[in-house]
Amino acid sequence: MDDEGVLRGVGPRLRQLRLEREATLTDLAEETGISVSTLSRLESGQRKPTLELLLPLARAHRVALDELVDAPETGDPRVRSKPVVRHGRTFISLTRRPGGLQSYKMVMPVDDVPAPSLRTHEGYEWLYVLSGRVRLVLGTKDLTLGPGEVVEFDTRTPHWVGNPGPTPAEVLAIFGPQGERMHVRS
Repeated sequence: MDDEGVLRGVGPRLRQLRLEREATLTDLAEETGISVSTLSRLESGQRKPTLELLLPLARAHRVALDELVDAPETGDPRVRSKPVVRHGRTFISLTRRPGGLQSYKMVMPVDDVPAPSLRTHEGYEWLYVLSGRVRLVLGTKDLTLGPGEVVEFDTRTPHWVGNPGPTPAEVLAIFGPQGERMHVRS
């Protein structure tokens, strides 16, 4: 498909995504800061999409930019991410798409925390223990999880996740939207 054909397909895709979310042009305008008239012209094909317009729309619709412009397949579906260490834990991203659910493999060193500090934030978390042991303090519950066990919880419930030992723990984690932002509960 040529560039003009790709650009012609953006408007209908934007409209379809908006309607799937049951959002109005006004809702989308408030969320993105793009005027209703510009959004309408984009959807009808009367305005060419620009990167400045597509980036906030991709975020609002929680899709990758290449999904909006129908970019060709890259061919290799493998996710190649570099491990990141935060607060002593190693995170390996298993997700390429921005926004929405994010999945990680986490390697957690042993924590020696007798009285953990519970935190809350918007979102949801799912944890699957691959190896080792994981301690989850969720509200008034204090659980120890072993390999093969899974938990799912609303992160607005005060919680703490750690490793009681004796060896490092490996966990698959899925964080719902906003699950990566943690705030101390006051």
